Amino acid sequence: MPKREYPKHPMVGVGGLIKQNDSVLLVKRENEPGRGKWSIPGGLINLGETMKNAVKREVEEEVGLRVDVVEVLDAFDVIIYDDKSRVRFHYVIVSFMAKPLGREVRGSKEASQVRWFKAKELKNLDMTSTTKSLLKKVNFLTD
Repeated sequence: MPKREYPKHPMVGVGGLIKQNDSVLLVKRENEPGRGKWSIPGGLINLGETMKNAVKREVEEEVGLRVDVVEVLDAFDVIIYDDKSRVRFHYVIVSFMAKPLGREVRGSKEASQVRWFKAKELKNLDMTSTTKSLLKKVNFLTD
């Protein structure tokens, strides 16, 4: 697997926005970038893997939930520089709407906490900027 920190090339990742009834599933990130922040589950695409299959695999690995991938929601550049202006992280992330095939979830080494949140609980939640943008895009979060 390529080096995530100070990479030679951008890395392509996926995320799954999972809504059920009036709740959305978020994970508390264990790794940089965004360690300690809440985000949608996701990760890097493996060589030879489709984006949709990567979403299914990553969601199941991180939260133990099987999903159907519905549609592309958005794509984001995540570029983070260090204090010497070097690229520390560079990801291109394609986010999908995913439909849960269950409700029971569990944490993992990549997600210390996993939780279903109602919209009213999100206002002051410390989330990644990409997750916040997605939740606004699907009208689950308002300013």
